[in-house]
Formats: sequence, structure tokens, C-alpha cells
Amino acid sequence: MRTRVRWLMTVNVAGMSGGPSSSQTPWWRNAVIYQVYPRSWADADGDGIGDLPGITARLDHLAALGVDAVWLSPFYTSPQHDAGYDVADFRDVDPIFGTLEDADALVARAHDLGLRIVVDIVPNHTSNAHVWFQAALASPPGSPERARYLFREGRGEHGDQPPNNWQSMFGGPAWTRIAESDGTPGQWYLHLFDTSQPDLDWTNPEVHDELDDVLRFWLDRGVDGFRIDVAHGLVKAEGLPDGPAEFDSANEPTALQPMFDQPGVHDVYRRWRRLVEEYGVPGEDRDRILCAEAWVLPLESLAKYVRPDELHQSFNFAFLMTPWLPDDLRASIDEGLAAVAEVGAPQTWVLSNHDVVRHATRLGYPQQPGHLRIEGIGADDPQPDTALGLRRARAATALMLALPGSAYLYQGEELGLPEATQLPDEARQDPTWERSGHTSRGRDGCRVPIPWEADLPSYGFGPSGASWLPQPEAYRELAADRQDGVDGSTLELYRALLRLRRERGLGRGTLTWTDGYGPDVLALEIASDVGPTLVLTNLGPEPVPVPDHLEVAVVSGPLTADGAVPTDTTAWLLSGT
Repeated sequence: MRTRVRWLMTVNVAGMSGGPSSSQTPWWRNAVIYQVYPRSWADADGDGIGDLPGITARLDHLAALGVDAVWLSPFYTSPQHDAGYDVADFRDVDPIFGTLEDADALVARAHDLGLRIVVDIVPNHTSNAHVWFQAALASPPGSPERARYLFREGRGEHGDQPPNNWQSMFGGPAWTRIAESDGTPGQWYLHLFDTSQPDLDWTNPEVHDELDDVLRFWLDRGVDGFRIDVAHGLVKAEGLPDGPAEFDSANEPTALQPMFDQPGVHDVYRRWRRLVEEYGVPGEDRDRILCAEAWVLPLESLAKYVRPDELHQSFNFAFLMTPWLPDDLRASIDEGLAAVAEVGAPQTWVLSNHDVVRHATRLGYPQQPGHLRIEGIGADDPQPDTALGLRRARAATALMLALPGSAYLYQGEELGLPEATQLPDEARQDPTWERSGHTSRGRDGCRVPIPWEADLPSYGFGPSGASWLPQPEAYRELAADRQDGVDGSTLELYRALLRLRRERGLGRGTLTWTDGYGPDVLALEIASDVGPTLVLTNLGPEPVPVPDHLEVAVVSGPLTADGAVPTDTTAWLLSGT
């Protein structure tokens, strides 16, 4: 059988129109959004830490890739105890990243290139260096300053026990006791994450008003939306009750966690939806969007966040954690689409981000039913099969980008970057490493700076060769300049997938499973207004022949000699011409 392979590699600049028929579909319902982790993207000033001018200088890469928008992790003023997720000033740029003028220049350049900008908002907590928290420490119990946070008296005869049994997501108790202004032991404050990140009290109207004003500050500067950090954590159960006996909040099902997914969060997001809709332009595809980072199960509970009067998107982390097994993947896709269909929302697919092990590494381990490991990996841990992981990662991305809805990509995955699994422990900066007593490696391995040019110091990350985390030697051959224009490279695969996804309207399509390919093959047809696209993902040991009447438009890896789809490979097929 002779199979025609047509690689679609023409550079596509993502237009603000959102692709074909965008006037009928708001841009965010089928957008592909690319996450930039600012400290690891590009360093313009040579201090070894990425910055806003560095991002601006490299935006052409994203326009050529063919994404619709860019999501920036926090760049606000911060002591950087948690890489910027400990915000000291929501309305300014930390000097390590640049200035407000640099932020304005970045937004303007992105818009010139047809890229929208989504920024992180961190509403669950502030830094302990925030002016509000410093005022709380200087004020007495019961004061308005303390009422902005969750201060409580301790338990026990002398108040020396935490107010409840909640545990920090970074390890250890979720409560820290302060010394009062006279030096005596005082109240405790809640921090679901690091001790430097005190939780705000969202029963306080002043907190609502403050975050409203922060959103307006950035919307007025031209940003196109917000990714909401810990979106399920703002509201806590009334009375802050204990969790179950021997409660470990980091590993309990969401339904057992009194600090997460409480009904009151939905009132916050209805208010925010009304706010961002004030910035829309009637008759133009200018929606400003809200996307939730909400680790919520079951998916029916997660779908509540994207009801028509709430948020636009919410990451499908259940899909991210699904193992590379046909039954698990099919069930995950079905359940994900069914859950959002009930509320008329698009599904939001994702495989990697700054908090989890990169999928090119996760998928290099033996796959078992259940959830994949997402903890950090150290040099003395079992190591992945890197070639297998990359082959599966390319196939997984090709499957994800064919699915109806929107999708998020994490910086460097278009280069096939693996997790940095050999980082020396003394280089680790994630607070999880210390707070867990060195039992969790943390998230540094997925945050290592990007390789741009193989033969330059720090692989082109910055002019000085400095890099805030050491880059693996393997990153040299994966540098963007080594892949640009090279047939079959991961970079060119992503460009081809994104171009064809846009041309075929896959994000706006409808999915139908196709029988006849065996239990180890995911065969799905995406029907859109430009015709059907058949997607084959082969997870079995035997190659899958391509039907004679179809041609391969793009494939995640080489076909067999006779033109069949081998194991751990995804192909998009079109009717022959």
C-alpha cells in the first residue's frame, strides 16, 4: 500500500481573529494558549533569570509556532520564596523581571503579532511582605487589618496547638504562630502553601474589592485575561473544621478537603465574569477571559466553574494525569467532554505545566491504570526511558490538539524538552523541597531555562551564560535553532499540528469514536465545517494500516516502511485528493 504523507509546515501567524469562522465562535472556546514561565524563558540583561524584555524579544517564536495567546506566570513584585506566587504588590513588576513599561511593551508587541496575553492572578494568598500582612502583624487581634487574613487562636491550654489539622500543600502544618507586638506568643495564621504565603479571608468584602481593582488595573493595561491560581481554594469551609482523622490535605479527595472547592467560590467568579465582560466590545471577538487552576474531582464538580455566568475555562487535570493506556485515555476524553457539555462550555486540555513533571518524561515510565506520578524526580530516583517518553509525548500532543475545545502548551514542550531529572539537590529552589524535609524533589525539574541556540552559553538563554537552574547537556541538541526547518523535528511537528488544527477547525469540531481498529487503538473522527479528520493513536504492539482512501496529513513519528502507523504514534488522516 502506498501512503502519501503531507507535512504541513508553512509558518502560521496566529491572528486576533482566532482562525476560520471565528465570528461564530469566541476565540477562547478553541484557542491554543502557550504558557511562558518568565524566569526560564529568555534573559535579556544577563543576570541568569528570564525577564519581560527577554519574552518580548522571543515572541516571534510563538507567532511562528501558531498559538493564539500567551499565558505569563507571575512577574509581580515578590520576595520570590515561591517563584513569584508570593505576591507583595499585585500592581507592579518585580525588578528582576523589568518594569511596568516593559510589561506594556510586551503586551503591545504581542498584539502586533496577533497574540493575546493572559496573566496569572494569585487571589488565594499574598506574600508575607505585602503591605496588608505587615499591617496585620503590627495590629492587635480582632483588628480590621487582621480581618483580611485568616488569623485564629490556637488550641490547647496555652494556645500552642494549631487551630485545626490542616496540612500545607508544600508539607508540614498549614498554620504558623506569630509573636505579638509585645513579644508574647500570639495568634496563628493560615497558609495552605509556604509560610511566606498567608491566605486571604474571602468572607471579607475588602478582599473582594481589592482583587476587583487588581483585575481592572491589568485589564486597563490591555491584557486579554487571567489564569487564576488555586481557583478552588479561595473560600474555606465555615468554621475551618478539622479534616478527617490523620488528615493529609495534599493527598485527600477534594470532597474531604474543607479548604477547597467550597460553594462560595462560585459567587466570586460570577462577580469576576461580570467585571471582565465590561471590557468586551460588542460585535468584535475581544472577550477577556478567566481560566481556573482548580484541582477538583469529579469532573462534574469541576464543570461548575465554567457555567455560562462563571469562568471561561478550567484546566482538565484529570486528562493530564491519565496514563498512556487506551481504555484510560478513551474514558478520560469521554468524561471530560460529557462534563462540560452539561454546562455548554468547551473542554480545556493540558499535558504539562510549571507544577508537574513534563509529559515527555512522565510517559517514559511504565504505565499503570490510575494516575501518573507527578512528583519531582531526582538523580537517585528511577530514571525514565527518554526516547520512549518523547515518542509518546509527541503522540499524546497530537491526540490532544485534535480534541474539541481549547488547549494549553507549556514552554519548551514544542522542543521535546524532558524533565531535568539530574539536578543536584543543592540547586533546588522550590520550597516544597525544604518543607517536605527533602522527601519531595519539588518542581524545579520542569522549570529549567529554555535552550534557544545550541552553540551559545546557556544555549542562548541569556547573554552572560548564567542560568538560575543548571541546564542538562541533553538540551543542547534540542535547542530551537537545531530544530527549526528540520523535517520530523518536534518543533516542526508542533507547527504542523497547530496549522492543520486551525485549517481544519478541530477545536470547534465534534468527536465521534470509530470502530474497527482494535482495542489498543484510539480512532476518532473530528467533524467540523471544513470536513472530517480521522485521528488514529496506536497504543498497541502492531502497526495500524492506513485506509486506502485516506492520506496522512501529519503524523507524530515515522510510519513503517509500508506506510502503517506504528506503536506510540498518532496520525491525522484526510480524504485523498
